[in-house]
Amino acid sequence: MELMTEEKSKIITGEVVSVNISSGKGVSKKRAATILLIEDFGVENDAHAKTPNREVSLLAIESILKTRKRKIAVNPGDFAENITSKGIDLPQLPIGARLQISNALLEITQIGKTCHSKCQVFYKVGDCVMPKEGVFAKVIRGGKIKVGDMIVCTID
Repeated sequence: MELMTEEKSKIITGEVVSVNISSGKGVSKKRAATILLIEDFGVENDAHAKTPNREVSLLAIESILKTRKRKIAVNPGDFAENITSKGIDLPQLPIGARLQISNALLEITQIGKTCHSKCQVFYKVGDCVMPKEGVFAKVIRGGKIKVGDMIVCTID
């Protein structure tokens, strides 16, 4: 859903479909009941925490579903994203867009990424949508998030 506020900010809402974590880099993440986002750090106990400007990774379920249409069996977390969302066109968000999820607040810092080598995700899946459709954020305010939490995106 998309709204405009009096301050001319654009509001888009979505939902958390999955929260995912792993202790290693370049591997699929495992689904979790909740994840704890820590300010200026990232996801507690996740291998990618404390990566400047890439503390948290997000991918839309819509991107995963596009991959499934190519007869590739993939699920949330398979592309090593921390948060799988629904209802927000993540790659179209501008840098600086803010995502409120439960008590946590994220700020988009990067759209897509450069893959310098083929990781385990690529070999498992055969392709990777993260370089084109994944987004990265820093944690402005920490908090616990879980499946079903509403995402409120504000674009100034």
